[in-house]
This record gives sequence, C-alpha cells and structure tokens, in this order.
Amino acid sequence: MQLRLLLLPLLCASFSCQEETSSSKQKTVEPPVIAMIPKGTTHSFWKSVEKGARTAADAHGVELIWKGPLKENDRAQQIQLVQQFLTQRVDGLLLAPLDHKALKAPVLRAKAQGVPVVIFDSALEGQPGEDYLSLVATDNFEAGKLGGQQMHKLLNGTGKVVLLRYQVGSASTTRREEGFLEAVQAGGGIEISVSNRWAGPTVGDAKNESLNLMGRLREADGVFCCCEPVAAGMLLALRQEGLAGKIKFVGFDSSPLLLDGLKKGEIDALVIQNPKKMGALAVTTMIDYIKGSDSSQSTNTFVDTGTAVVTLQNLHNPEIKELLE
Repeated sequence: MQLRLLLLPLLCASFSCQEETSSSKQKTVEPPVIAMIPKGTTHSFWKSVEKGARTAADAHGVELIWKGPLKENDRAQQIQLVQQFLTQRVDGLLLAPLDHKALKAPVLRAKAQGVPVVIFDSALEGQPGEDYLSLVATDNFEAGKLGGQQMHKLLNGTGKVVLLRYQVGSASTTRREEGFLEAVQAGGGIEISVSNRWAGPTVGDAKNESLNLMGRLREADGVFCCCEPVAAGMLLALRQEGLAGKIKFVGFDSSPLLLDGLKKGEIDALVIQNPKKMGALAVTTMIDYIKGSDSSQSTNTFVDTGTAVVTLQNLHNPEIKELLE
C-alpha cells in the first residue's frame, strides 16, 4: 500500500510531462499577416491586383488582408488604414499611395515601428531600400511613352491632341502623362491643345470633365487618357456626343467597357499593365524579406511588372489574351 502511494505522484508527474510534450507538439506557428492597401477597390485593375496577390499569398501560406479607400481621392482614409494596420502590428504592409507626398509620413512611422513596407503601383517620395523596401510597379514613364508613340503613329506625326490627366498627387499617372508628352511631341508635328485638365478619381467625374472638354475634343485629332477610370469616362462622353470612333483614342488599362470600345473601333489602342503580376510580386517581395529567403542578396529596390500595347490587330494573340484574363 505504501509503495503504491509512493509511485502515484511519480506516475502523475510522468503523465503530466507527456501531456505537456503532446501539447507543445500541437502548437503551430502562426502564418505571417500582410496588409495590402490599394488606391481603391472598385476598378477592374485593382480587382486583378488583388487576385494576383491572393494567389501568391495562398501559395506561400501567408494571411493577406486587402482593404482600400472607397474613393481614389480619399487620402485621409488611406492614411487611417495605414495607422490601423500599424496598431494591429501586421508583419508587413503593402501600399499603393494615393499621394506621393501625403503618404510619406505614415510610411516612415511604419519603418520606425519596425513594420516593413513595400510600395506598389505608384511611387512614394523617399528612397527605396532606405525609407521602404522596394517599389513594385509598371515603369510608368516608359508606359506613357508607348502611348505617345502609338498616338504619333496613328496621326502620322501631325495633328492636335487632348491629354486628360487623372488627379494631382498621383505619381504613377503623372509619370505616364510625362512619358506620353515626350513621345507624342517628338519631331514637333503634333500640338497638345489641352494638357491642364484633371478628370478626378471616378468614371462619373471623368465623363463630366470630358463633356466639359467636348468643344476642344471636336477640334482635336486624338485624345489620350492615362488610366482606366479616365479612359472609361472619356469613352462614355464620346459615345453620348456621337464622337466615338471619329477621333483617335489611346487609353490605358483594360476593363470590359474599354475592350468593348476597342472591338468597336472607338478606341484605337490600350496600353495595359500586368496587374496580377504586380499583386503577386508585391506579396512575394515582402514574403522573401520576412522569411529571410532573400538574405543572400538585398531586396530589389525596383521591380518592373511590364506593359504591352493592345490593338484590334493583336487582341487575340496568346500573350495579350493572358494579360487580359
């Protein structure tokens, strides 16, 4: 009896140790949590970016939180989202800044709190590799040049062109506009009749501004729009006024509406990005940094996600169809 009582504590201790060991084996490491803040969430471009990002996150076992402002001019809401995710102590932050100046301070706060940041789609003031890890984006100046070269070709190097800009503070579209102007004016035969008007963040805003420009558009030979909502608003305005297909039109990005315009001959060319690739590379750039799998070399400070020009003639080429899926 005494021996049995002496053995009982030892047996209990043994079972306790086994339970602790079993419990510790059941513990799993939580996956990294990455927050991704686009400029907006409604346009086709951002939906494709999210698709690419989620595919990459799922492939690497990472939790991705996707949340952006309701309108693509709400800088205050985007700043609030950055602060919200910093408070939540996410493992990494991916940001497409609405304003290249206004979002600089929030990103520097993230750095100070030890939260790595990858900028995607649109540049931010500061130095990649120092103020933030990397910029994952289209080479927007070169993409704008592609649009300018296409317009120059369509007009045979002569005529009047309207440039409808997006909105002040957007670094990506500003660079496209600059690239377009450099290329389309090469040789001096093309006059830019309008270059100081901004469409705003929505298709409705862009349509209204396009209607306000209708007198100038009737006198023009071509028009360039630097992103999806601006091109969509312009197309709707041209259709309303019976001018669609009567003026050379080079747009940027793709959507069902813009592709319909291309097929109908109302749009002559679209410069398209690779949004799914952009989303995927933004995520994998962050994952490589967090997991240290890129420790043998420094993170690339700029990752170019590529562009292509789509016309009615190459619309069904396999490489173009893949970009448009």
